[in-house]
Amino acid sequence: MTQPLLRAQNLSRQFGGLLAVDNVSFDVFPGEVLTLIGPNGAGKSTVFNVISRIYPQTAGRLEYRGKDLSSVAAHEIAWRGIARTFQNIELFEHATVLNNLLIGHHIHSRTSLIGDLLFLPSSRHQEVRAREHVEAVIDFLGLQKFRDSMVGGLPYGVRKVVELGRALSMRPELLLLDEPSSGLNPEETDELVYWIRDIVSEMGTTIMMVEHDMSLVLRVSSRVVAMNQGRVIAVGSPEEVQRHPEVVQAYLGAEEVK
Repeated sequence: MTQPLLRAQNLSRQFGGLLAVDNVSFDVFPGEVLTLIGPNGAGKSTVFNVISRIYPQTAGRLEYRGKDLSSVAAHEIAWRGIARTFQNIELFEHATVLNNLLIGHHIHSRTSLIGDLLFLPSSRHQEVRAREHVEAVIDFLGLQKFRDSMVGGLPYGVRKVVELGRALSMRPELLLLDEPSSGLNPEETDELVYWIRDIVSEMGTTIMMVEHDMSLVLRVSSRVVAMNQGRVIAVGSPEEVQRHPEVVQAYLGAEEVK
């Protein structure tokens, strides 16, 4: 049986008297797209923040490749092979698209300060490899015409793609996408569908996603975890979860019942 890439067991996160995540368990298997759905305030982004170690869990266990993540600092998560995007775009707006992606790839740098200052052969070699990888990501996402543009002057939809590109530049094994279609028009969302499929099939990256757009969820998800009020209320295929009575009541609306 395939071992999970990421495993959450009885995960909880409390803020004062508010239990934002309540005894949540799920597995993420290699090569799948697992999507968290639920109404606003269901605890989905808090789960992402616990995985990213922005918040430590109050209770429960979180494992990545069979190893406990509880003692891992937030800045070490990318080194472990986990990258993420955010609901609110987090980019260096006064840097170019190319430089934003190179910053993402920087976690793989193994050169010394002296080597970088003197631009020794080892530093030159790593710089070439970094640029080759980043240029491949730019080509993959169709960002060629924006590569030398300052991020702050780009349309919102393009900046969302740049943030995805920066995450991919980290060469993650597990990619966390926090509402990737938010703010995108239908054409941009259609492109996102193809990118998500290709990220899994061509790059071999596993994806965990928080998403409200059920059309996108149905088109790309292998499995869905539905949450409400901090708890998991359903797990299964997109179609199974969409028709689950508790999900219909909590999130999709009574009109979805057939």
